[in-house]
Amino acid sequence: MQWTSILAIYFLVWVMTAFIMLPFGVKTADEANVAKVPGQADSAPVNFRPGRLAIRATLIAIVLTSLFVVNYEFGWVTASDLDLLPKPDSPLVRDNAN
Repeated sequence: MQWTSILAIYFLVWVMTAFIMLPFGVKTADEANVAKVPGQADSAPVNFRPGRLAIRATLIAIVLTSLFVVNYEFGWVTASDLDLLPKPDSPLVRDNAN
């Protein structure tokens, strides 16, 4: 696998990880017992820390991308392993056709 492909996969995994982690560890003004700013949405976070989110997303993306690349090299899980539908010539398909 080329290093540019690995970099592209890492970037995609990082973005997905960051978006998935956005709601975790964030409190609203009501939960933190802080006064709201006039016009503030009820769901607006009061303690958003983008640096901490970036560090966590980076670490998780490194692990997930490493697992992906190692699986690609050694072929532990392939596309045929994920095919859950029966093959057209299997007995299950022939029995249901009658």
